[in-house]
Amino acid sequence: MKKKIIIIGTGFGALGAGVRLAAQGFDVALFEKRDKPGGRAYVYEQNGFKFDGGPTVITAPFMFDELFKLAGKKREDYINFVPCDPFYRIFNHEGSKFDYNGDEKFTLAEIDKWNPDDKEGYLEFIKTTKPIFEKGFIELADKPFLKVSDMLKVAPDLIKLKSYKSVYQYVSGFVKNDFLRQCFSFHPLLVGGNPFDTTSIYAMIHYLEREWGVHYAMGGTGAIVKALVNLIEDLGGKVHLNAEVDEILTNGRKVEGIRLKNGEVHKADAVVSNADVPYTYMNMIKPASRKKNTDAKLKRMKYSMSLFVIYFGTNKRYNDTELKHHNIILGPRYKGLLDDIFNKKIVADDFSLYLHMPTITDPSIAPEGHESFYVLSPVPHLGSGTDWTKMAKVYRDRIMQFLEDNYLPDLQKHIVAEHYIDPLHFQGTLNSYLGSAFSVEPVLTQSAWFRPHNRSEDFDNLYFVGAGTHPGAGLPGVLSSSIIAENLICEDFG
Repeated sequence: MKKKIIIIGTGFGALGAGVRLAAQGFDVALFEKRDKPGGRAYVYEQNGFKFDGGPTVITAPFMFDELFKLAGKKREDYINFVPCDPFYRIFNHEGSKFDYNGDEKFTLAEIDKWNPDDKEGYLEFIKTTKPIFEKGFIELADKPFLKVSDMLKVAPDLIKLKSYKSVYQYVSGFVKNDFLRQCFSFHPLLVGGNPFDTTSIYAMIHYLEREWGVHYAMGGTGAIVKALVNLIEDLGGKVHLNAEVDEILTNGRKVEGIRLKNGEVHKADAVVSNADVPYTYMNMIKPASRKKNTDAKLKRMKYSMSLFVIYFGTNKRYNDTELKHHNIILGPRYKGLLDDIFNKKIVADDFSLYLHMPTITDPSIAPEGHESFYVLSPVPHLGSGTDWTKMAKVYRDRIMQFLEDNYLPDLQKHIVAEHYIDPLHFQGTLNSYLGSAFSVEPVLTQSAWFRPHNRSEDFDNLYFVGAGTHPGAGLPGVLSSSIIAENLICEDFG
């Protein structure tokens, strides 16, 4: 008899684990509360537009290639990745821009426009990110940190790589121009971290981008979700939709399966949760069944910011603007704004934005002659006490007016589809503690062994994948967590 593995959720951590475990011969079933798979990568469809709900930046295509190879397939037969060039167009608060890509000469020419003296420092910065990448990603990202001794073994290397510095501090050691420092240090925001607090290990994201490029999946990120679901089903696995898990059934130090909201019970030899780790413990396991200090430990942790995201489509194309596929629009304050979001928990009057314009690359996701966008603003999680039932409309209007005044002329009269999500969505629909968009914040004291473990400390056969466990958020991170889950389950079940 095949061992039965139940996976809660269908985010990329769950889908990666589903493919891997099914390919290993396990009987795999995924349970998703919503009507479509994807988790944070849910696809919203409105008036002929397809809006990717979450991740849009593909930085490690080889990790997807590996999943298809495990199933004896080729990723190219399922999904077409196309490179984005530039990787990002970054605007300062005055509208001046900086582009960068994987071409060193091009990037140096862009740096030259801002501060010629920083070209040498940038080259040195790039040289130092390679060993950080090799240690932080190649060596450690797919290894579990289940014992404190696992952490002690790598501590000397982490100190040598200056992981005690923040990303911003690290970049500032090489680059002097203030705007360029922002351009090369914003990456932690892509995984829920404050560049002024996130460990410099995350400087490796820049190396990852340069080494393998930034890609877009034709048809949107939802095309990857669909392909991975097909792969799981081809391998004999099942994906259940509209199937919300109410409880993980336990017996001593073992989990025995799940009970759905509709009362159905499904037994299993192991459970993998792609739900947020705090939500899994506090809402899916009876208090009497788990360790007394588990809740308190999780509540003491620092959680990432949340997001306010507006998905919108227009009945005209904006081909004549300076916008590219991926745009970062930085506000007048950098450190001050991040301090408001992460530490003071204030919804500030100013903001920085990520503006995604995928129809530049892929017109198929909008009706002909139309343009598709989403604009994202980091905001504090619900620990701020902000009433988003009142703030959402105000904040939406502020952002849209800003875009109309500065980047998209006459925007609001051309909008024909619109939808937004806010911290209440992350809490209520995505079951994220405090409405955090990326779960546990990636500071050094919450990394590796200090992060919630990939195998539960309370139960021997409960495993975690996704943003809230090791190694953390972002597509490469959550896919790495699925490798860890695969290895642990194969080890535990022989």
